[in-house]
Amino acid sequence: MNDQTSPGPDLWATIDTLWEWLDTNGPVEGREGVLLRILKLSEEVGEVAEAVIGATGQNPRKGVTHGWDDVRSELCDVVITALVVLRTLSPDAREVFARHLERVAERSQASPG
Repeated sequence: MNDQTSPGPDLWATIDTLWEWLDTNGPVEGREGVLLRILKLSEEVGEVAEAVIGATGQNPRKGVTHGWDDVRSELCDVVITALVVLRTLSPDAREVFARHLERVAERSQASPG
């Protein structure tokens, strides 16, 4: 598999499906619903932190409670949540993300080191 090959479902089609499902089934609508989706990112990032702490055994009372697969899974949840929120804020999320990614890539190539 190379960088151009996707083994799974189309990313943006899946994000659109998740966004539609949330819009249809979300308990809170309007501005408050959007804000709650944005806050969901913080929850997901917290779960990444919890998994890293658990994978490294940083809580002496609990020891090792997670593995690195848990960390990877939680990171995926962060990405999915962020893309759904972006789709919530921008009907053209695919293009918004592509333009931003291109700018970030250009900046990284232009910087020394």
